[in-house]
Amino acid sequence: MRARMRVLLLFLAAAVCASNAQTNNSGNDNKQQQQQQQRSIWDDPIRFSTKTKDTCTMVVSGAGDYTRLRVSCKGPSQGQTPGRSYYCDFQGKPNLCRAYNLNPRHYFTQMMWELRKLSHACQGPKIYRPHMCKKYPDEAQMTFLSAWPKTTTPKPSKPVLEQRKPVVPAQTKPVTTPKPVKPQPHQPVKPQPGKGPQTRKTTPKPGKTTTRPTEQPESRASRLASEYCWKSFHGICSYVISWFKN
Repeated sequence: MRARMRVLLLFLAAAVCASNAQTNNSGNDNKQQQQQQQRSIWDDPIRFSTKTKDTCTMVVSGAGDYTRLRVSCKGPSQGQTPGRSYYCDFQGKPNLCRAYNLNPRHYFTQMMWELRKLSHACQGPKIYRPHMCKKYPDEAQMTFLSAWPKTTTPKPSKPVLEQRKPVVPAQTKPVTTPKPVKPQPHQPVKPQPGKGPQTRKTTPKPGKTTTRPTEQPESRASRLASEYCWKSFHGICSYVISWFKN
């Protein structure tokens, strides 16, 4: 019995070892295939030139579940001064796109067509959407991660305070007396159309009446008696005339 048990245990152990060897071999084959596929993409960088004649290279690498892209550029030298150098990194999950898995290099080639239109390869859009994966969400696209040298926008300078000018007191103007207004000549009123000439009604001013003192009847009677009667009859005539007047 013991001999049979040992044979069975040895047989089971051999079977387990064989299955582990097969799984390891299959895993190694998959890794080798992935490495060969990655070498065909990663080891052969994509080269292009920008609008300002900067020579650039695109190198793809893996970072966990993400795919990273570094764009490195160098500008043409001007005389003794060397050209500018800069680079920028992008990150995303383009493997979520089915077309990328079929032809990953063409994905980055379409991205390169957009980069070469720029004057500065690292100053383009923050998210690139190649035409073959344009309908996929942002997670499946290459998103801007970082750049060197960093482009910093200059801070606005503080406005310089204007120097306060000394306040000069306002000069008081001498008081001028108003000139007498000349009377304007009276202008005749023009008659309005459809209306006859308007005549101003003048109210006659009451004339001054001088009252003469009335003569007393006695003095008048004596004056008439002296004119029509004899001197000796003046008294009688004046009495009779005054009596008739009254």
